[in-house]
Amino acid sequence: MTATRAIKVLGLGGSLRDGSQSERALRTALAGAEEAGATTTAVTGQQLVLPFYDAGVEERTAEAVRLVEAIREADGVIIVSPGYHGTVTGLVKNALDYVEDLREDTRPYLHGRAVGLIAVAHGWQAAVTTLDQMRTVAHALRGWPTPMGGAVNSAEVKFDSSGGASDEKVANNLRLIGRQVAEFGLAQASAEFPASR
Repeated sequence: MTATRAIKVLGLGGSLRDGSQSERALRTALAGAEEAGATTTAVTGQQLVLPFYDAGVEERTAEAVRLVEAIREADGVIIVSPGYHGTVTGLVKNALDYVEDLREDTRPYLHGRAVGLIAVAHGWQAAVTTLDQMRTVAHALRGWPTPMGGAVNSAEVKFDSSGGASDEKVANNLRLIGRQVAEFGLAQASAEFPASR
């Protein structure tokens, strides 16, 4: 990676369970971004326990401010959600609602950022429909979903604590998503595309 500055990729998501399958999938994708030369951070689990987003309230908790600043500074974002009843969890959706606080930025919302999307669910139907919903949200936030998306059936694939997976093809696909986010961030930084509203 040859950029004038380090590309920053933010990982967002998981569940409230430490070491959940969705958080482990996120860590695998972030490893792919690191392989492409990006620096990565993650906001997961308890860090996502925020007040319900309210655009009419200006005051934000310290946790919400940290989340918004992390998104603001990111060149790309990887979002992972468990599939709950065919869509993203309330935890992840509420965190994404805070992107609204970037509406007046030079780069509003997720403008100019690649967004890697991964859905993890116990069954193909929930994984695929959740991934589809995540793409819709990313588009609404002006993000650029990566060509590769991840639908992971946790009934068939298990992640371990060391970053491995029971299906290496799935792990490779998740790392590819991370690389695509980092590579798009590099392209954006190199071209210095202007923000537009």
